[in-house]
Amino acid sequence: MSPAKRIMVQGTMSGAGKSLLCAALCRIFAQDGYRVAPFKSQNMALNSYVTRDGLEMGRAQAVQAQAAGAEPDVRMNPILLKPSSDTGSQVIVMGEVRGHMGAAEYFRYKKQLFPQVLAAFDSLSAENDVIVIEGAGSPAEINLRSDDIVNMGLALRVNAPVLLAGDIDRGGVFAQLYGTVALLQPEEQAQIAGLVINKFRGDLEILRPGLSMLEERTGKPVLGVVPYLKVDVDDEDSLAPCLTQEDSHKPLDAAVIRLPRISNFTDFTPLEEHSQIGVRYVDDPRKLGSPDIVILPGTKSTIGDLLWMRQNGLEAAIQKLAASGTPVLGVCGGYQMLGGVIRDPEGVEQAGGGTVRGMGLLPVETTFLPEKSRTRVRATVLAGPLAGAGLDGYEIHMGCTEVRGTPFCELENGRTDGCVQGSVWGTYLHGLFDSGELVQKLAALLCRRKGLAVETAQAVSHTAYQQTQLDLLADGVRRALDMEKIYRIMEGS
Repeated sequence: MSPAKRIMVQGTMSGAGKSLLCAALCRIFAQDGYRVAPFKSQNMALNSYVTRDGLEMGRAQAVQAQAAGAEPDVRMNPILLKPSSDTGSQVIVMGEVRGHMGAAEYFRYKKQLFPQVLAAFDSLSAENDVIVIEGAGSPAEINLRSDDIVNMGLALRVNAPVLLAGDIDRGGVFAQLYGTVALLQPEEQAQIAGLVINKFRGDLEILRPGLSMLEERTGKPVLGVVPYLKVDVDDEDSLAPCLTQEDSHKPLDAAVIRLPRISNFTDFTPLEEHSQIGVRYVDDPRKLGSPDIVILPGTKSTIGDLLWMRQNGLEAAIQKLAASGTPVLGVCGGYQMLGGVIRDPEGVEQAGGGTVRGMGLLPVETTFLPEKSRTRVRATVLAGPLAGAGLDGYEIHMGCTEVRGTPFCELENGRTDGCVQGSVWGTYLHGLFDSGELVQKLAALLCRRKGLAVETAQAVSHTAYQQTQLDLLADGVRRALDMEKIYRIMEGS
């Protein structure tokens, strides 16, 4: 079998829309009958995903795999960096933790990983017809050109033609694209097969003169202007616009604490999709108000984020709400915070380790261990009015929690997870709302507490909803891009 054709999407900056463009291309090629795999050699994100074989990868590539109709595979994202501070990250290679590294240490270390990156790419290439490659940040970060393994360094090594995407919604898109091309080396410029303007709103005819001038000055064709598409696909690592109580027209108010190192916030996307639940993200106790439920999400820094809440008053505000009967839900790191004690004897989370008092809302104690738990699970909720809801999620954490109370759910292997005390619930399971069953039961509970009519619509799984949204994304991008030309470009790869 001949190696797969490939196309790479790079951007003028982080947030230019590379991940969604790659997801759209994965969907388009799959719709056209090709076996497709996404690929991003190095991803920096706090949103991660656990594969069926218990390995960890970036969630963006998992979404792209779903768009391609493929099972998520760590080869699609061989290196994942999960920031644990402003200058350091947990380094995950082929789904396994290699340790924590500072930025300078990793910059020196990453060249050793390039052979594994290429091996993963070659393996995927041998099994598929098309590889859709995503870059990271911008290829014009000239201070990082040396030993690049994710942008032009990779494109040149695997001979991938590049689509360079600019974000017109942020302004200055012509300068973004021209400046990026101008800062590249001649061999890198030659790798760019075309330009894409993303997130356009307005009259395309007014834009056309600028497109002609851009093509003339860069020597690169504009292969499409993608409109600002109103699709709801899981983001890579940026929160959707936060709702406030004033602009949410939904009767139920769910307040998610916006922790400094919040991770896997896509756990709560299914809540946002419910017609009765308004979700907002809160980082100030003065804005917490009187929500119908408080949610403590996962975090890459449980102790640090708990101390942040303790210092700014959010911890006390949540404890007060819990004492009044307001439901509180903690997920993963948020669950650990709800307990009585968090111990870090080996310095897993912070140098020097230590012991920190928890929020005292659940009868549990957590001890951090060097080994990371990673597994996909099915479970059934045991907790009171939520009992019976089926869950399909995954565990990804470095703590071992001793529970001295009622468990939250029972896993299909008979093991239990989490803890319940009154209206306070904690669980390690990410993706707990994805099946739709827990969303329906939670909405019904909150409606009854508030004296509202309970919606009786059938639960819709988040996976099914995402598939519909991916089709809408692909339709919009297919209409906007010159796919015939892109196919011709790929023939030369």
